[in-house]
Amino acid sequence: MRFPMWLHKPMPNCGNMLTTDAIIRKHKLNTVCEEAKCPNRHICYSNKTAAFLALGRECTRACPFCDIDFSKTPLPPNEEEAEKIVLSIKELGLEHAVITMVSRDDLADGGASHIAKIISSIRKETNNTTIEVLTSDFNGDTKSIEKVVNEKPEIYNHNIETVRRLTPKVRFKATYDVTLQVLKHAKKLGKACFVKSGFMLGFGEEQHEVEETIRDLKEVGCDAITIGQYMQPTKFKLRVKSFVKLDEFKYYEDYGHRIGLKYVYSGPFVRSSFNAKQIFQKLRG
Repeated sequence: MRFPMWLHKPMPNCGNMLTTDAIIRKHKLNTVCEEAKCPNRHICYSNKTAAFLALGRECTRACPFCDIDFSKTPLPPNEEEAEKIVLSIKELGLEHAVITMVSRDDLADGGASHIAKIISSIRKETNNTTIEVLTSDFNGDTKSIEKVVNEKPEIYNHNIETVRRLTPKVRFKATYDVTLQVLKHAKKLGKACFVKSGFMLGFGEEQHEVEETIRDLKEVGCDAITIGQYMQPTKFKLRVKSFVKLDEFKYYEDYGHRIGLKYVYSGPFVRSSFNAKQIFQKLRG
């Protein structure tokens, strides 16, 4: 399918892109920006920001929409990763740090203790950096969720990815209802300032299904939702069924606000971690 005109955009001024890339490479860190082929990578790197991808670059789930590498037996967690992330945050001057992760079903707690350690290290070593975590579903294990939320990240994020009907086709192992349970439990704990989730359009969903997903996320306590356009990363991944028009994105944004969500960020290039600092500032008021 040809990209419509609204998906064509000029390359940004490179600015600090090379500096950001050099810092990431120096500390041998992974970013979801690169591993998932995010279309906003050049913009974020130019603004000296990036979303750190913790627990390695290999995921134990092979979701057919995602281009992150799959492995049943990924390498053990790097015990120095927390320290390296802290150093990168300091060198980049990040005021809002986003920590994402691959799913690690090979680990007893799904990697929750490792993420908790990263949050704790950032708290100890930086003065005013706020923290957003984007986690897996930890197979719905409440103890793993609590390990992360108990570290009090400003934002706890877990993506629902798509509407209920398409979940078995789009996601590997993760389910729609478990995601809602994870978000509901994170909200119930009351230790993260805000709870956030996101999903993509373009898989063949219908309007009433998107509205249902927005309502479901609102009902379990989400404060913010991101909605973006799915873009097929390689020819081996799920094909795009439709390129959603700008006025449709605006409709879903308005719908979310109408039913009481604090913030909805909706547009073709929107991703969970894109402009995360600005989203947090809007939530905080």
